[in-house]
Amino acid sequence: MTDRLDQPRELGIRLRPHYDPEAFGRLAERIARFIGTARFLVYMTVFVTVWVLWNVLTPLKFDPYPYIFLTLMLSLQASYAAPLILLAQNRQDDRDRVQYEQDRLAADRNQAEIEYLTREIAGLRIALGEVATRDYLRAELQRLGDQLGSSERR
Repeated sequence: MTDRLDQPRELGIRLRPHYDPEAFGRLAERIARFIGTARFLVYMTVFVTVWVLWNVLTPLKFDPYPYIFLTLMLSLQASYAAPLILLAQNRQDDRDRVQYEQDRLAADRNQAEIEYLTREIAGLRIALGEVATRDYLRAELQRLGDQLGSSERR
């Protein structure tokens, strides 16, 4: 049977599980944010301390010295933490790239507005240079008043 574009595809058996990359990325960021806290360090310290004390002080030793199972657990935790942290960093880099582009566009708009306003101010200064100022008008009126006063005295 040939595939028709006007008909939906029949769902077959999927060999790979479906996951939402965005939801997984948010989860990775939350985990990476938690791993980078002092609380996580305290939790890990308490966990390792309890593990070692349990295997030293109690008769039920499930991981005797040299604590190979503890080493395996910590290696497993590190092997998952590193890719999660890298995924979170990549997502942050993508957000930073988008923010940088938006900032650059805003800076370009601001620069264009500043250049426009600078040209407008320059135009106003030129126009004001041709306008009589208050001091100039007072001086002219004073001069005319002096001329009228001197002509009346004659």
